[in-house]
Amino acid sequence: MPNAKPLVGAAAQWHFGRGMDKRHSIDAASDFAGTAAFSVARPNGPCGPVVFSSPHSGRHYPARFLSQSRLDAISIRRSEDAYVDELFAGVADCGAPLVKAHFPRAYLDVNRDPLELDPRLFRDPLPAQAQTRSPRVVGGLGAIPRVVGEGIEIYAGKLPLSEAHARLDLYHRPYHGELAALLAQARRAHGIGVLVDCHSMPASVKTGPDGDKADFVIGDRFGRAAASGISDTAIALLRGLGYRVAHNKPYAGGYITDYHGRPARGLHALQIEISRGLYLDEARIVPNAGFARLKADLTRFATDFVAYCLRAHPAGLEAAE
Repeated sequence: MPNAKPLVGAAAQWHFGRGMDKRHSIDAASDFAGTAAFSVARPNGPCGPVVFSSPHSGRHYPARFLSQSRLDAISIRRSEDAYVDELFAGVADCGAPLVKAHFPRAYLDVNRDPLELDPRLFRDPLPAQAQTRSPRVVGGLGAIPRVVGEGIEIYAGKLPLSEAHARLDLYHRPYHGELAALLAQARRAHGIGVLVDCHSMPASVKTGPDGDKADFVIGDRFGRAAASGISDTAIALLRGLGYRVAHNKPYAGGYITDYHGRPARGLHALQIEISRGLYLDEARIVPNAGFARLKADLTRFATDFVAYCLRAHPAGLEAAE
């Protein structure tokens, strides 16, 4: 990606070294030998300036991963942003590609810095540059999560560090590489590239001190990841559809938003969180009666948002920073 910072700095040099056990690289590769680890739903016609990402909706649980886990088939899904990829399936008809993970979040979280590694999960020493004290790692939610849901342990035992190497090299780096390539293509064609990173949040999440709840939270890293006009437009469009929308609280965006959002370079990134109460039976992890309406509304949102980004003047967006 032109002019982008090196991928994760020190982590870019964190590969298998001489003498490293590469068996887990082969094992991890077999986890997705029969299905793609992620895919891109592309428009039939030209792509506009917007790219959508659904990194936490993967539902392919490899047999080897399940054999490492101590959880049942429902409990292990508690970290999923379930069916978010299906909610946004209509964006391709709006001229926007959708990158969607098929690996589950419990297996690998691409919305974490690859150096966010939990020392409680691995039986080998971590590299010196590992970010072992980030709030996410402390909570068990590093790049290779240790827990799902409300602190429920995933694994029956500790993992070798080579397992982390393998998942990060095989799946984390390529996922971000795909996002970077699509955003660079959008910027070349339109002067800007805009990433919308799509997630869901528990219906119980409160977004204000008085116990208020929102249907959506738009995060832009408090203005660092996107020009204000882009964030304001996303919020206004969702409110125009009748939804309650919060901004940056309690979710300001994760690693994907922070890493890919570079407004001064014409690259903007938003995180969108959707209340699961709108579309999901959270106990059974199946769509509820609101799913079809929400999907239609999100396609309308995408249509209008892409149209705004096509009209937006790159220089004006950069000047807003």
